[in-house]
Amino acid sequence: MRLGVGWKLHGDGRTPAPGAVVRPDERLSWGRTIGLGAQHVVAMFGATFVAPVLMGLDPNLAVMVSGVATIFFLLVTRGRIPSYLGSSLSFVGVAAIIAKEGGSAATLTGALLVVGAVLFACGMAVRALGARVIHAVLPPAVTGAVVMLIGFNLAPVAAGTYWPTDQWTALATLLFTGFALVALRGFWNRIAIFLGLVFGYVLSWVLDRIFGQINSPIGGGKATDHWRLDLGGVAQADWVGLPTLHAPSFEVSAVLVALPVVIALIAENAGHVKAVAEMTGDSLDDRMGTAIAADGAASVLSTAVGGPATTTYAENIGVMAASRVYSTAAYWAAALFAILFGLCPKFGAVIAAVPGGVLGGITVILYGMIGLLGAKIWIESGVDFGNPLNLVPVAAGVIVGIGNVTLEFTDSFSLSGIALGTIIVLTGYHALRYFAPAHMKQEKALFDAAVPGDEEPERV
Repeated sequence: MRLGVGWKLHGDGRTPAPGAVVRPDERLSWGRTIGLGAQHVVAMFGATFVAPVLMGLDPNLAVMVSGVATIFFLLVTRGRIPSYLGSSLSFVGVAAIIAKEGGSAATLTGALLVVGAVLFACGMAVRALGARVIHAVLPPAVTGAVVMLIGFNLAPVAAGTYWPTDQWTALATLLFTGFALVALRGFWNRIAIFLGLVFGYVLSWVLDRIFGQINSPIGGGKATDHWRLDLGGVAQADWVGLPTLHAPSFEVSAVLVALPVVIALIAENAGHVKAVAEMTGDSLDDRMGTAIAADGAASVLSTAVGGPATTTYAENIGVMAASRVYSTAAYWAAALFAILFGLCPKFGAVIAAVPGGVLGGITVILYGMIGLLGAKIWIESGVDFGNPLNLVPVAAGVIVGIGNVTLEFTDSFSLSGIALGTIIVLTGYHALRYFAPAHMKQEKALFDAAVPGDEEPERV
């Protein structure tokens, strides 16, 4: 399986044998494989189309390029790492900052393209130096802090842009989504965000029928009379057609805002590879660099045509864990489904019509969850905040990032928010580590691989 295709049939092709799993190079019958592919599409669907909607990008294009990116990733990793590459939510805050400064969608995708290129370079460095170099450069204290400030920096967007559009729909959507995340089980729990969007969508339509138009601000602007759910664009959209493409443009200020997200993407990819390794029983530390580089290259491909940056999706890990099927054939099926969805403009118009109030309820939970993933990294890695080496740079960087503190260098150049907070955490940690006594430098190991330089470089 040099390219990760040509799967062996597992058992009778119906279900995994008792106590067994369907490995990445195996498959069930094609009918069941296609059905599993459809489940993967539903699992990734909510986040993959919510991200471009929040960033002002074409959701049709995002869904289509997610399929292309997934196929690319599976080919590059030779089918050893079953993964779906969907739209990264880590850039939502970046998009809001760039839009606030007058940047266009092209400015955003240009910045994301540069991030993808840097991620690719980081992956190649990990290939050469070994997986533990990630821990050396980005220890859990730093990684968790950056992920946290990326999420919590978004709080003003949820509170000031989406929530005021329709506060009662936002509250109802928040409550339903929270209920779905906690009370539902299995597959339905994994698509709780998507179910919350559907609930809010239907609720908005019902409220329009009962109460008529609402007077409220749209997108943080002035209050006007408008329908909660405007489906005018759906009727005008074609059933079949190409999504809207655009070339990226590059501005240094936008790139500087986006670059810190590289740290979050490295953490996401590393965590995904470790999770897959634990489930399949395979050691994949030697493929860590390839996975990171593949995601970076996929992001470059996506953003080059106007799509969002991509990342490996934890949502699809749940589908694999529940089904015990880790076959990459199911991901090929999911990718092809996504490409077909992307070629339906009417589908994209339905997505684009999601009411602002619904997004208000979803984003309050979603942005908070992104931020708290940083705390999850700290807890799982045993970060000791009784240690000043961890406490001082993290405390300063998180407050700077969340509070949007600005450091002005000239009249035309400044650093603030996510970018400045990340710089403070990263440089502060390593600078203080140089002066810290030995007992402050002891950390929990993140990878089991040998120290950088002792590993045999992976072969393509």
